[in-house]
Amino acid sequence: MKIHVNGAAREVPDNYTAADLVEALGLTGKRIAMEVNLDIVPRSSYATHCFQPGDKVEVVQAIGGG
Repeated sequence: MKIHVNGAAREVPDNYTAADLVEALGLTGKRIAMEVNLDIVPRSSYATHCFQPGDKVEVVQAIGGG
């Protein structure tokens, strides 16, 4: 199925979870936020949140500085 991640189309298998996407993007253990179709997905739901065809996903990483 096709989803859109940060504006780019991405082909993923059925039952693909937010946790799968985080791993595929190499962001495991990083401070990130994820939004799917304008709704925030809590980190505690990443393992169970399955994407649907056409979902629009935005992933942002927190960058510290000072």
